[in-house]
Amino acid sequence: MTFLTPDFKHEDLLRMAPEDLPALATEMRERIIETVSENGGHLGSSLGVVELTIAMLRHFNPLQDRIILDVGHQSYPYKLLTGRAGRFHTLRLKGGLSGFPRRSESPCDHFNTGHSSTSISAALGYAKARDLLDEKRHVVAFIGDAALINGLALEALNYVEETNTKLIIILNDNKHSISNRVGGFSTMLAHLSANTSYNRIKAAIKECCKVLPAGEALQRSLEGLRDQIKSLVKPENMFDDLGINYWGPFDGHDIRACEIIFELAKNYDRPVLLHFNTVKGKGMPEAEDNPTKYHQLSPRSHAVPPAAPKRTWSEAAASAMEELAAKDPRIVCFTAAMATGVKLDHFRFPDRVFDVGIAESHMLTMAAGLAAGGTRPWVFIYSTFLQRAMDQLVHDIALQDLPVVLMVDRAGLVGSDGETHQGLLDVPWARSVPNLEVYSPADEPSLRQMMDYAAGRNGPTLIRYPRGPLPSPISAPESGSLQGMVTLREGTDWALLGHGALLPLLLATREAAQAEGLPAPTVVDIRRLKPLDLDVLDAVLKQFPLVGTAEENYLAGGVGEAVAVRIAETGCRTLLRRFGVPDVCVPPATTEEQRELYGLTVENILKTFAPLLCEKKNNGSADPSATA
Repeated sequence: MTFLTPDFKHEDLLRMAPEDLPALATEMRERIIETVSENGGHLGSSLGVVELTIAMLRHFNPLQDRIILDVGHQSYPYKLLTGRAGRFHTLRLKGGLSGFPRRSESPCDHFNTGHSSTSISAALGYAKARDLLDEKRHVVAFIGDAALINGLALEALNYVEETNTKLIIILNDNKHSISNRVGGFSTMLAHLSANTSYNRIKAAIKECCKVLPAGEALQRSLEGLRDQIKSLVKPENMFDDLGINYWGPFDGHDIRACEIIFELAKNYDRPVLLHFNTVKGKGMPEAEDNPTKYHQLSPRSHAVPPAAPKRTWSEAAASAMEELAAKDPRIVCFTAAMATGVKLDHFRFPDRVFDVGIAESHMLTMAAGLAAGGTRPWVFIYSTFLQRAMDQLVHDIALQDLPVVLMVDRAGLVGSDGETHQGLLDVPWARSVPNLEVYSPADEPSLRQMMDYAAGRNGPTLIRYPRGPLPSPISAPESGSLQGMVTLREGTDWALLGHGALLPLLLATREAAQAEGLPAPTVVDIRRLKPLDLDVLDAVLKQFPLVGTAEENYLAGGVGEAVAVRIAETGCRTLLRRFGVPDVCVPPATTEEQRELYGLTVENILKTFAPLLCEKKNNGSADPSATA
């Protein structure tokens, strides 16, 4: 029997017999595994909260109540039960469902998430709005154990008592972030999880619910058990000290027990944290055995697989890092719960790698302290997560001119993770930071040369590189000092300037231009994005009346904008065309689809320049009055 019909809604849960709920949970897991195996996505966390989500939606109305799912890695069961089962096969595809909660996608999604640890702060805001507007609704923050250690979540916990409002916090404790959780907070949660009070409190609640009249059972059992709950749930913990009643831990896979706790929490008049233990990857043995590997899957490729997997940018960076660390014992590395993603999980010097958990701001300031103390810190961080620590980059690292190197992984378009995970802001932001030098390699040789340079620089350096496999080497590694701008191919009439992941695109554009009978452009690799090599740039602008820039980041604040400023400052009669990402939030799609959407293609570049080249040929020059 199929329970999960295409138009299944949360109201349908209320009509289901309790004995049918385990079968629904099994069906949901099968659907999630099938879809994520095809489209990619966050698998382990979603499999782990199936029963917890079923129980939650049988006692909270997602249209009336405000349920905030932290990060959104666990949102797939919620999507299936809130009217999106019929579209679930479109998850993370262009035009399909987002991999994260999105207010624009469903009236049951009340806050956009994607980055960690925002749920309690947002839920406090919703709760106070409810109080001020005299509304009647429950507000729930659903957060994982790894997200709870982030500074933002701790700041919110600290402020709960001050708000004097009712809030329900569901703590999903699966003992993992992407890898194993780290730090003293994880030890405290493990200590709480070992507490035997769960069996006693569950038995007491069930007994009260059994003997009292149905209409009064929960309310009266709550009144009678309020003090017992507090006394039963020991050892002491920080939540009670912060004015948040702690209940738990409970089995997050026992639907009936979860339902009892949720109903009690609804009738409780103070902030409460409900601690549930779950198994990450539940129902898929290989995911349960290896939750780190099955935290997120890549989309299934339908192309013929290559003879051997291509070496990735992350692997190349980690390999070069090991070589540098072998030469310099002062080198230490940092990651924020991303050791596997940035390939530091098997680093040859494990005592010199610090995984701080989901705590990017702390990580950068600790790195600054280590640098000030005489070491050479290297911070490996995704571009999207660097956004969470920009103040620390500016205030604690750059303004003190400390020798911290930021290895910014997943820079540029990253595909189907959607709006919250694109790496498009690091260039516009980093170009404005004093003392910071910014580099963008186009291949492994240039990556290694930049890392060698950064290892000897007495100041902050940022090296950004994309997600995915390395391209074939574009140019032979140079000897001597690192150049800020290099001409890769000589041409006539026009020039294309770019950096990083888009250099192969510019070289392909050159070949296509020749094939169409157009002049072959000069192709220039902008290796140092800040400061720009003005000598080379001025020579290019003086030589070529037609210039294009291409970059996989936002145009606003990008390198193309800096080139436009230089044209204006020097009075060059150069016609500029810029290619990059406009002022938009990039929706889920493949990287190729995203590039096509924003004109980062050979066809679009040629379509833009072909008329200008023909005009130049006919008139002897391009029209300098055209808008750049």
